[in-house]
Amino acid sequence: MNLFPINAGNFKLDGGAMFGVVPKSIWQKTNPADANNMIDIASRCLLIEDANRLILIDNGMGNKQSEKFFGYYYQWGDFNLDSSLKQYGFHRDDITDVFLTHLHFDHCGGSIQWNKDKTRLETAFKNAHFWSNENHWKWATEPNRREKASFLKENILPIEESGQLKFTTLPEQNILEGSPLNFDIFFADGHTEKQMIPLIKYKGNTIAFMADLLPTAGHLPLPYVMGYDTRPLLTLNEKETFLNMAADHNFYLFLEHDAHNEIITVRHTEKGVRLKENFKTQDIFN
Repeated sequence: MNLFPINAGNFKLDGGAMFGVVPKSIWQKTNPADANNMIDIASRCLLIEDANRLILIDNGMGNKQSEKFFGYYYQWGDFNLDSSLKQYGFHRDDITDVFLTHLHFDHCGGSIQWNKDKTRLETAFKNAHFWSNENHWKWATEPNRREKASFLKENILPIEESGQLKFTTLPEQNILEGSPLNFDIFFADGHTEKQMIPLIKYKGNTIAFMADLLPTAGHLPLPYVMGYDTRPLLTLNEKETFLNMAADHNFYLFLEHDAHNEIITVRHTEKGVRLKENFKTQDIFN
């Protein structure tokens, strides 16, 4: 098995929204804001080369939305999904499976693109299966009013229409072992219904793709929960469960949204689970 970090683009989000009830005077120490109160955010996806499968976990915002839409998110840097794939000798047509942690636009927007003459939308990975789960799919396609702006139908419905959609099964408890993609899945409901956190066994270690359960290293303290989360008290409990497990077993936490911290480990302290070490992806994947 080989692992590759895939940068699908950087953008900015409001720091207050990212940290909920935590005061700016506290969160800006780890996540400094610009003059507009915006903080740096990454779309750091993960590519898994495993035997005859090439699995991409999440794929960023994509590029099909309007200039007005992207204007809200202050994109920065020169990264994009295609150039990141090319860096490792791959093309999007090589992808066999696209695993979507959840269907918010900044995680799945790259799934769908315009065709050449911009007359219809099509899947951007023509040879891939797209993986979600039935509970989350229903949640996203029948959105509540709080999340409706994050579940864009143009990102979601064409996947089902293409015939490329597949669902994982749901576990009786919150961890699914032996999923169809050869990694375990931790299911979390605080951010959104049945978000899926992949747990990948790699060279005797566990790599956890943290998605929005832990957006940045600055979110390690339990009360630091995003304003975007639909069930913040549930997120708090899920973070506690997961971070205790990560500290007990020395998981490597792959941070999808932290523009400046790629992989971290955590440890138990008197204040709770806190940062232990910080790594570059090449330190762990090579």
